[in-house]
Amino acid sequence: MLASLKVMDALKGIGLNLYERRLWVALLARGTSTAGELSEIGNVPRSRTYDILQSLAEKGFVIVQTSKPIRYVAVAPEESLERVKKKLEEDVRTVQQRIEELKESAVMRELSEIYQKGMKIISPEDLTGALKGKYSVDQQMNLMFKEADKSINIISNPDGLEDLFSSHFDSLRKAKERGVSIKIATTLPSKLSNNLKSLKTIAEIRNINKKEFPLGGKFFIVDNKELLFPLTDPKEVHSTQSMAIWSKSNYAASNVLNPLFELVWSHGKPLK
Repeated sequence: MLASLKVMDALKGIGLNLYERRLWVALLARGTSTAGELSEIGNVPRSRTYDILQSLAEKGFVIVQTSKPIRYVAVAPEESLERVKKKLEEDVRTVQQRIEELKESAVMRELSEIYQKGMKIISPEDLTGALKGKYSVDQQMNLMFKEADKSINIISNPDGLEDLFSSHFDSLRKAKERGVSIKIATTLPSKLSNNLKSLKTIAEIRNINKKEFPLGGKFFIVDNKELLFPLTDPKEVHSTQSMAIWSKSNYAASNVLNPLFELVWSHGKPLK
């Protein structure tokens, strides 16, 4: 093997598949070479080599010489990574522009009409699902808070409050500005952090006695009809392994979790 497993794993992390990694490292070792030579050195099927080298060229890792036979020139690693970075930035800008144009087009209106028709015939159990990864969970929570109309009720532990501030403060603030009631029941630390003081400006927070209600987890209820319930402890799993249950079940939100929230809330002491 021309490069260590650590190097190969690092290249995988920037989006190169196994054959791309093998061929690029092989080319780095030769400086310049033909597809046939690289196929043997990198242990890549000859039938795949040309397409893969073309892919590497488009990404900025390889320069193609128009000779006979065609030869390939390695781009220095530092320059390659810079080229890849710039191309990704350009691709992102292009996609963002297309998204903005799509949002204002007739296509979006048609998609929205299709969605609304579908929502009318969907059953509550179909509006329930598992979310995996902190990014997915956070995105769903922000969407819930963005669409909140009347109330956001939250039970959380102190760690959850810090995450609530760092990941969702802006969407909660905007909900508050729309007139949404935000209530948070939690077990507060002896000294409030600046983050918690900021949350206090947009939410009514009550401190819960740990002995009466030893709150270790958290859940979120929006408008008494939508809920999100984390299933994993952030301290025990990697962020990519975080799990949560989301549902738009009016029954579960209003008849199961919200009565529990109200019970805990009624025993809390208003934060001064």
